[in-house]
Amino acid sequence: MKLRLFAGVSVLVMTAGLSACSSSSDTSDDSSGGSTTIDVWLMRDSVSAQFQNEFVKGFETAHPDIKVKVQIQEWDGIGEKVTAALASNDAPDVIETGNTQVAQFAQSGGLLDLSDKVDDLGGKNWLKGLAEPGVYEGKQYGIPYYAANRVVIYRTDLFKEAGIDATAVKTRDQWIAATKKLNTGDTQGIYLPGQNWYTLAGFVWDEGGDLATESGGKWKGTLDSPEAIRGMEFYEKLQALGKGPRDSDEANPPQADVMAKGKVAQVISTPGGANVVIQNNPALKGKLGFFPIPGKAADKPGAVFTGGSDLVIPTASTKQDAAYTFVKELTGDTWQKKLAVAMSYVPNKTTLASAVAADPGAAAMAVGAAQGHATPNTPGWAAVEAKNPIKDYMTAVLTGGDIQKKSATASEAITAAMNSGS
Repeated sequence: MKLRLFAGVSVLVMTAGLSACSSSSDTSDDSSGGSTTIDVWLMRDSVSAQFQNEFVKGFETAHPDIKVKVQIQEWDGIGEKVTAALASNDAPDVIETGNTQVAQFAQSGGLLDLSDKVDDLGGKNWLKGLAEPGVYEGKQYGIPYYAANRVVIYRTDLFKEAGIDATAVKTRDQWIAATKKLNTGDTQGIYLPGQNWYTLAGFVWDEGGDLATESGGKWKGTLDSPEAIRGMEFYEKLQALGKGPRDSDEANPPQADVMAKGKVAQVISTPGGANVVIQNNPALKGKLGFFPIPGKAADKPGAVFTGGSDLVIPTASTKQDAAYTFVKELTGDTWQKKLAVAMSYVPNKTTLASAVAADPGAAAMAVGAAQGHATPNTPGWAAVEAKNPIKDYMTAVLTGGDIQKKSATASEAITAAMNSGS
């Protein structure tokens, strides 16, 4: 799923073994050199032009028989474009897709099953929040590419003035105590809008709950479970320690604009949001720090939604061997380390977290990524996000609604949306 830099993050089940696609079946686009050219769709702003050029140059040097043609795609409308491409006879050879979009595309039957390549790709160490959404009906179609998740961005100067050591804020209780101390005068202890539902999801997962569960092929909303209700109760407690609007999300108004005014001690965001704050208020340069969202116990950070991308290979590609070589190289350890450093992303494997140790924001993100989760892995989840009864539920509770009744109503709406196409 696409992760909006500061506001949030907010981004095909035809089996065909790679063994059936020999290099001799690849079409040649260079009659003089006999090389194969693969078409690759990458998403706008997922990586910098500099990193993209460096990788393509390095890849083509290491694999002189393969040329790479990258086409940058826009996030808006990408779902329809990918679906159309997969149904055509002229699909690209590799596609970057939001991790939570794989199931949506998998349903229509045009992605290569890469289940037998998981070990070859180091899959035992993949981040769960990237790997699990890449699975559809028990088969691995999406290969983890990169991850990003939310952390706490905080004002180091305000913490110091309040006598708070941010490195000691490890548990929810410690977080609440620190935030209460910071929430004084005209300073907000935390700016947390009422409809930041990805953050709520983390609290629900921490409690052992989920947004929805599946049984017998049917999905059921579960915001009314005791665990999910406890997650919402903690959100309500934290949200009250600031002046975040109860009826809007982190994009309205943009958190960057709010924090840049200088009266907010903390926000929950991807680390890149700090850059936006500083752009809006250069006086805050050197005054922003990061720590993982605290969990219920000190030895385990809070659960987070893992946003990011997977790479997929269409079955319609006539160059699947070359496409797989590309995917293996880009998701392999060497280039994952370089990508993490260049973009402050979390690498796709837990074993590579040390690659971002020198980047405070990415390092905090990598700690949280170990507790990463994804939204329910089913095409039906798209219908939930389209109407998003979770946001309405959060506002209803924060404005005094009965949590038992409102959670039941929201769960019913999730159930109806997820099963509307079945």
